[in-house]
Amino acid sequence: MTDSTATPPSDLHIARAATLRPIGEVAARLDIPAEALLPHGHHIAKLDAGFVDALEDRPDGRLVLVTAITPTPAGEGKTTTTIGLGDGLNRIGRKAVICLREPSLGPCFGMKGGATGGGHAQVVPMERINLHFTGDFHAITAAHNLLAAMLDNHLHWGNALGIDTRRVTWKRVMDMNDRALRRTVVGLGGASDGVPREDGFDITVASEVMAILCLARDFAELSERLGEIVVGWRRDRSPVRARELDAHGAMTALLQDAFLPNMVQTLENNPVLVHGGPFANIAHGCNTVRATRAGLKLGDIVVTEAGFGADLGAEKFLDIKCPRAGLKPDLAVVVATVRALKMHGGVAKAELGRPDPEAVRRGLPNLTRHVENLRKFGLPVVVAINHFIADTPDEVAAVREACTAAGTDVFLCRHWAEGGAGIEDLARHVAATLDAAGPSGFRPLYDLALPVEDKIATVAREIYRADGVDYSPAARQMLKRIGEAGIGDLPVCIAKTQYSFSSDASLLGAPTGHRLTVREIRLSAGAGFVVAVCGDLMTMPGLPRRPAAERIYVNADGEIEGLY
Repeated sequence: MTDSTATPPSDLHIARAATLRPIGEVAARLDIPAEALLPHGHHIAKLDAGFVDALEDRPDGRLVLVTAITPTPAGEGKTTTTIGLGDGLNRIGRKAVICLREPSLGPCFGMKGGATGGGHAQVVPMERINLHFTGDFHAITAAHNLLAAMLDNHLHWGNALGIDTRRVTWKRVMDMNDRALRRTVVGLGGASDGVPREDGFDITVASEVMAILCLARDFAELSERLGEIVVGWRRDRSPVRARELDAHGAMTALLQDAFLPNMVQTLENNPVLVHGGPFANIAHGCNTVRATRAGLKLGDIVVTEAGFGADLGAEKFLDIKCPRAGLKPDLAVVVATVRALKMHGGVAKAELGRPDPEAVRRGLPNLTRHVENLRKFGLPVVVAINHFIADTPDEVAAVREACTAAGTDVFLCRHWAEGGAGIEDLARHVAATLDAAGPSGFRPLYDLALPVEDKIATVAREIYRADGVDYSPAARQMLKRIGEAGIGDLPVCIAKTQYSFSSDASLLGAPTGHRLTVREIRLSAGAGFVVAVCGDLMTMPGLPRRPAAERIYVNADGEIEGLY
């Protein structure tokens, strides 16, 4: 990802070599006064709630969404490109704000690594952001598990609400990959230890509490939606909500500080709001509405990302977050790499260093399908080629040819190696497009009034290009229960593998002739969507055979090594 023939320095080495500015100086670039900052050390701060609320009277800037092709082990660099584009826009004189999600400890210690960008397009301080940061995820974990504890306590003390213990749907969470906790039994040991029942854990980023924190516009809505969480069902098929357990008040108290957006900086000292962090394969995959809306009030352009491929994060950003928050994005950037396209073209990871323009061409239908899909939302689309050192001119030309044939502008971006200077061409194009554009033409994919099954079918047909949808008996039963409870006018959040347009991770490229398999339906009434869990996707990931945690340690100088 650099033009140098020497071994490039690691992301951690580059981050440590950076000159960080006091967070007050970074905030001042957006005219944020010192009294609006709640510092967490010298280089991290939260934004005061009153200050963020007062921003609502200001006009909005323009909103740019960065998404990507279907992910592969070769890497795409969506976060890196988001950061690079923000730096590039600031370099050309635009007042740009970058809005990102917070990293989860699970991937940091598992296989994916951190989520602060790479090379010379990073947010810093990298180690703190990737690990505990400001404690937001710990607060979400605590609030979620408080509700679980109060639920089991209610069962223990007589179950006055008549909850059917066979139909409790509220699991526990932790911010770590731990497959052994997917299915558990609680309440063992005797009458004093609670009511025995089946339970389990999800990872914190999959928590409905995380989704509520990310989608609430203000503190009052946060509290209201926490009370709407459905924790289970009575024998008469009526839902039981968190407010019936009197849990939502204490949960809100635990989330009071976590609800405040976090400000950090890029390596080029540009302001970044990092807040919230759901995965796009098992949740809606976007940073908080609170941070995005603050960014739109503080800057002329907000550059934000949505997780994994455009079929997951971008679709949910556009069908869940934007309608809910009143957001109207103006442009979408699709990130692709030659390496990833070669994998979609059938090349093994070990062979990616070998030039193969034909393999790139075989993989290009994946890119063009994502572009076609995004246009269905009424958005102009541009392609960013995230450059790697081994990319050949012929391979890059193949991508350019396909984009030209599809009527899509495409730019070669070297932000990993050169920072904002390496992505200025794309930045100028984005700025010029926004300047020339009228009001956003954005439109969601489906009407919320449609039945849940029809909304799932629409996404499956229009985005995944599936021939149809197959439901397990349990999923159909839950759909019926949701319909009977009159809670069907919600958007759908489809949880599926990130590695394919289908629910089968082995189908790379742009598969057709497949059917979407829905294993489970979950109601997230507080968050305001219905989750369709597809294929064999797990909402509690496991660690790989050799987890990244094995390489992480603290050196003799007290510095953390092994993060990437």
